Amino acid sequence: MPSHLLRSGALLSLLGVLAHGQVDNTRVELANLRQDVMLLSQRVGELTMTVEQLNRENGALQAKASQSYVTVEQLNRAVADLNRTMQGALAEQKREVLNQVAGQIERLGKQTNAALDALARNQATRPAVQTTFSEDFPKEGVNYTVVNGDTLSGIAKKTGGKLADIRNANKIADDTRIRVGQTLFIPQGK
Repeated sequence: MPSHLLRSGALLSLLGVLAHGQVDNTRVELANLRQDVMLLSQRVGELTMTVEQLNRENGALQAKASQSYVTVEQLNRAVADLNRTMQGALAEQKREVLNQVAGQIERLGKQTNAALDALARNQATRPAVQTTFSEDFPKEGVNYTVVNGDTLSGIAKKTGGKLADIRNANKIADDTRIRVGQTLFIPQGK
């Protein structure tokens, strides 16, 4: 496989990871592209086997040439014609495959650009992030480990803590940045 196709695939993979909202679709497209590349590799293997078979048959014909009524010149012309036919078929198949891959790369590029645009629009509309924290929160409380599906406001409701106190105690500037397994201090009382 040409290295420029591999580099293009790696670049698209990186862009796909950056496009948060389109990761699943990009993974599907990438899996489809990988399947296509595997099929291409299989087809190239089949063609290689065909060429090897032709080479064996050519060798057998050359061995029989001394016993045959066909002249060496006629045999050489037949082999040359066969080689031209094979090369033409391989070139046509290669063009078709490259066109398919180029189309898929173009579609992935458009999807990635759309995802990046959506991500940029989403970032532009986000509210200002809190960057200063108050020390005015109860110093007694409990620890809470974030589980899948938790939100900061949901944790506050579950534990009876105040959202602002939880933010300040844990210095959380962005409510969407809590992660599963993270331990938070939940101030109690006041």
